[in-house]
Amino acid sequence: MRIVGALDLHRQQITYKWIDQESGELGRGRITPAAREPLRAWLERFHGLNAHFALEGTTGWRFVVEELERAGLVAHLAEPAETAARRGRKRAKTDKSDCDHICELLRLGHLPESWIAPAHILELRTLARLRTTLLDERTAWQQRLQAQLFQQGAPPGLKLRSSAGRARLSELDLSPAGRQLLNTGLRRIDDLDGELAPLDRQLSTIARCQAGCRALTAALFGVGPLISVAIVAELGDCRRFANADQAVGYSGLDITVYASDSKRAPGHLSHQGPSLLRWALFEAAVCASRRTSPDHAYYQTVANRIDHNRACLAVARKLCRRAYHLLRELGADAIARAEITRQSEPLPHAA
Repeated sequence: MRIVGALDLHRQQITYKWIDQESGELGRGRITPAAREPLRAWLERFHGLNAHFALEGTTGWRFVVEELERAGLVAHLAEPAETAARRGRKRAKTDKSDCDHICELLRLGHLPESWIAPAHILELRTLARLRTTLLDERTAWQQRLQAQLFQQGAPPGLKLRSSAGRARLSELDLSPAGRQLLNTGLRRIDDLDGELAPLDRQLSTIARCQAGCRALTAALFGVGPLISVAIVAELGDCRRFANADQAVGYSGLDITVYASDSKRAPGHLSHQGPSLLRWALFEAAVCASRRTSPDHAYYQTVANRIDHNRACLAVARKLCRRAYHLLRELGADAIARAEITRQSEPLPHAA
């Protein structure tokens, strides 16, 4: 590579450094504002050159990578935590030093790189995360309303989304402010339900037509269309993992342990990785508590020894390993773009 460069992305500007390894020319500066059009204009100077640019995988990386690829340049996405670890604690951290550090790692071939997902997987990931956001918001409103109902002395067990529950809610003796809060919350829940219904249909249609989703749904108990979409979107191309344990580590379900001599701190989840992937695997693992689950005996053994939640986490790690092997065997087809048809075949379901 002739040009080696680094981009440090911020909300207001992009700090850059590049080196021409043939002539020794060096360039530094800032691109303002940090937006698509100014970056596209700046990249024109490297047209036709063998230029490689690296940036950390932080918020905003997508449009930068897209513009680099559009200009015919090679993009490298650095893993932020490992990149910072290789810098060390004693070195000063500025935009300039960040560019120096990333540029040097790229030049030496020591840059810890993250996988750059294709555009259709990024789109699928955005839709899956949007669904989770809407679910979280609906849950928050339900909890808020239930707390207010308890504060107002309403009987427990009222269903906020059923017609029978709504009829009972209308008969409650609430204060004026409490009634206003209840009516506002119910409207918000209805609005969110209206957004979720078509989104669920859209994701289910994709799952029926996408090879990776079909494989997961057919082979893994507890994995339905919506869960399979989340796993494929977040786990991505499993060929980049050397083994199943790396996939578990990527999901953040692995246990971190600190041990020195005879001292060992209690382990806990690393939580490093996509939260949506952890949620999807855990939701599927909860089904292991059913007697019809092939993992029920294992779940029961762990639950009796520890508790329900950690037993589900143990099953979730098993599911992650199985998903890794299934998607890896499919190769490129596992993350291929779904060809949507009007009448797609129904999804096979192992559960």
